[in-house]
Amino acid sequence: MKILSFVFLGLGLLFLVLFCKERVKAFSPKAVVLKSLASACFMGIAISALFASSAGTMNTFGFFVIFGLLFGLLGDIWLDLKWVYPNDVKIWTFSGFYVFAVQHVLIAIGLFLNFIIKMETKNILIAVLMIVVGVGAGIINVAFLEKPMKLNYGEYKKVSGFYGGILISMPLLSLALAIMFGFQNIAIDFLLAGEVFFLISDLVLSGTYFGEGKDRPVDVVVNHGTYYIGQFLIALSLLFI
Repeated sequence: MKILSFVFLGLGLLFLVLFCKERVKAFSPKAVVLKSLASACFMGIAISALFASSAGTMNTFGFFVIFGLLFGLLGDIWLDLKWVYPNDVKIWTFSGFYVFAVQHVLIAIGLFLNFIIKMETKNILIAVLMIVVGVGAGIINVAFLEKPMKLNYGEYKKVSGFYGGILISMPLLSLALAIMFGFQNIAIDFLLAGEVFFLISDLVLSGTYFGEGKDRPVDVVVNHGTYYIGQFLIALSLLFI
């Protein structure tokens, strides 16, 4: 099963390259199919990795990560539907925000149930503090940094603050846990790396969505490249639980 995880990883990287090549030319049904295949691969990585891990299928963290990634897969599909149904852009864009938020929340729940709840009280409080700091950073971003960053959130301002807070919380929470484990827990280390790549991807995407002149080929490639690397790393973390 461990080999199968890397087979899915190889396929995912292949579909990612083919998707980026197609996407920089123009949006097309072919691009949607390639992106969906790349997303299906991080699900394949996660499921096969969980079966290959020493913890097996009974691990709480693995359970929540897989269901979190499932919502990520839905987010990929729903965000692409705005191109298929241009009259319903708002519906699919809002849906994308919320399902990706659910992904991060589910992973956070998995961390709390599998790792954090077993820790000393001070470590639990630090973990909670990281979430509070992340939420605060998301609110500050949309409230005060919109103009300095030359962005215009428009009607997506509230949901951007909500999602941004959750998004920023995850690498902070993962970093705190990685430090608590002395960077000796490989699953947490992989998760941390994955969440950092995910954050970078969404920072680029915010410029594409809400900025001007930031939908260049390089922006498209960096956005999707960092996103999929992040999801692949999150999925691979299950090999080490």
